[in-house]
Amino acid sequence: MKKSKYIVSGGGTGGHIYPAIAIADGLKSAQPEAEVIFVGALGKMEMTRVPQAGYQIHGLWIAGLSRKLSLKLIQFPLQVVASLIKSAWILWRFKPKAVIGTGGFASGPLLKVAGWMGIPYFVQEQNAFAGKTNQWLAAGAQSIYVAYPGMEKFFPAHKTVLTGNPVRASIRVGAQERAQGLAHWGLNPDKKTLLVLGGSLGARKINEIIADHLPLFAAANIQLLWQCGALYKDQYVPMSQEHMAVLPFIDRMDWAYACADMIISRAGAGTVSELALVAKPVLLIPSPNVAEDHQTKNAQAMVDQGAALLLAERDSERFAEVFTQWMADPKAAEAMGARLGQCAFKQSTQHIVQHILAQLHD
Repeated sequence: MKKSKYIVSGGGTGGHIYPAIAIADGLKSAQPEAEVIFVGALGKMEMTRVPQAGYQIHGLWIAGLSRKLSLKLIQFPLQVVASLIKSAWILWRFKPKAVIGTGGFASGPLLKVAGWMGIPYFVQEQNAFAGKTNQWLAAGAQSIYVAYPGMEKFFPAHKTVLTGNPVRASIRVGAQERAQGLAHWGLNPDKKTLLVLGGSLGARKINEIIADHLPLFAAANIQLLWQCGALYKDQYVPMSQEHMAVLPFIDRMDWAYACADMIISRAGAGTVSELALVAKPVLLIPSPNVAEDHQTKNAQAMVDQGAALLLAERDSERFAEVFTQWMADPKAAEAMGARLGQCAFKQSTQHIVQHILAQLHD
């Protein structure tokens, strides 16, 4: 029997990469004999993260369009042409049954060429405000899988399928994971634990807020599990002490989520989807430095359902007030976490994979 082949493309940030890997894993689970490869952007994090997940990846020479007159702006047309040519070569050599894109620079030329070659392609959009690449690809897509209601304002309604975001299958928050995590990071099981997440590279403003309010946490008898990010490890990791574990990166997120009684986090789409599965009280501090301010829109979508708190970076001086009010009503915080759990899509990856395979068999 002929082996099914698929190409998955998504990268630039973990928010694009992890859903792409989850979909690839889902395809392999549904069709163990299938062959899946990736296409990413040279120099971006997918070129290391995807091989770590066990998949082969090909890189395109492509980057975002610079808005300033520079060498990058001059190179951009050459990058587009080179990426289109290499995409055609990859597609011709591999002959995939379908191509799936989750956003990022490389998915644009790859999926566009797939459409020109008559190869079905599918788009997965993680955010409440659709990315420019996915909007550009929508007309030729077989289906567009979205994580928030109302995305028909960006995409053709008849192609838009509400599935939620695929998340890594390792997210579990049972008692065993909690005990393992607390022991691993030397935390006290009798104290409440605040988990702080600013992304793999780190969030400068979140780090500053946490560092400035250590006496507030101590007075509330709260211990910290704090991911400060790779860019800030030299500044903050040395602050680790009893009841405060500061790490550049947390590679056991199942343990971290299980340890947490409350969470402070950025509002990337993948992170918000994971937080919904975890169903703990969450304070979201969106990054203002992302395209279309989509993190704020992701966070606001949760706030509108009473499922999270939102603090804008520009309002960081209100942190102590917001945090104190948050801690003053544990029942309200617990109810907020429960409402966040109601926003979760627990079978998102399976839904997307089954929908793709059903369309390919039509």
